[in-house]
Amino acid sequence: MIRITSWADYLETVGRFEQWAFRGQPGPDLPLLPSLARRLVRHAPDRALWPLRERRAMRIFRRKAHVHVNDGAVLDDDLRVLAMMQHHGAATRLLDFTKSPFVAAFFALEASAGTSVVHALNTPSLWGRAPAFDRSLRREVIDPRRPGHYERYFIDNRHPLVWFGEPSEMDRRLVAQSGLFVLPGVLDTPLDRLLEHYAEEGETLLQTIVLAPEVRVQAMRELYRMNITYATLWPDLDGLARSINQELESIWQPLIDDFQRPPESTP
Repeated sequence: MIRITSWADYLETVGRFEQWAFRGQPGPDLPLLPSLARRLVRHAPDRALWPLRERRAMRIFRRKAHVHVNDGAVLDDDLRVLAMMQHHGAATRLLDFTKSPFVAAFFALEASAGTSVVHALNTPSLWGRAPAFDRSLRREVIDPRRPGHYERYFIDNRHPLVWFGEPSEMDRRLVAQSGLFVLPGVLDTPLDRLLEHYAEEGETLLQTIVLAPEVRVQAMRELYRMNITYATLWPDLDGLARSINQELESIWQPLIDDFQRPPESTP
C-alpha cells in the first residue's frame, strides 16, 4: 500500500507503473468485487442460483436490446453484450479498469469526500501467466471473446480465474476512457485474492495507492486542465450533464474579481 499526500507524489508514483492498468474508487474500504457480486450477495444470497440468474439477465438483455442497436450481430458476442450492459447501468461481472492513471484518479476523486484509492494492476506480468492450480489456463485459452468461452470458464463460478482485455470492438466510452475490463472467474472472491493464484513468490500484481483528502483540490484542478471531465470520458449528454458538477468547482479568477469588485459610483 502506498499513501499519497500530494498530486506531485501521485505523478511520481504512477510513473513507476508503466503499462499497468488502474481503477479509481472513491472509498478505501470497497472490496474489488464486480457490481453483479455486490447485488447478488445483497438480494439473492443463494449462491447456487447465481449462474442461472446471470444467464437469464444476459438472455433478457439480448432479447430486447436489438431494438436499440444498429447491428444485431454485436449481441452474439458475450463480452460486447456485457460491456453494453455495464455502460448502461446493468450489474455485470466486469470490473472497469483504465490504462490511464489520470482517468483512474478522476473516478477516485470526483465524488470523494475523504480518502480515496487507485488500484494498479500489473498487466505486463499478468499477461503471460496461468493460475498455479492449472497451468494450461493461460490468458489466450480462456479468452471470453471466443465463442463459448464465457460460458465454459466464467459463468459457473467454479474457476478462480482472472482475464483482462477489451471487446473486439469498443464503444465510445471505452475508447474515451482508455478502458479495459477485468473478469473474475468467481464472483464473490475479491480480485486481490484471485491474483494470489497468479503471483510468483514475493511479487506484487496489485498495488493500492491511497489518496489523502487533501490531494483532491489540486488533483481535480490539474485533471480539469488535462480535459479529463465527465464530458470527455462519457462523450454523450449524460457525460455533459455530469461534467457541470465539476464546473461548479472550477472558475477563473478574473470572473471572481469582477464579481467581487464594487460597482462604480455614478456622479
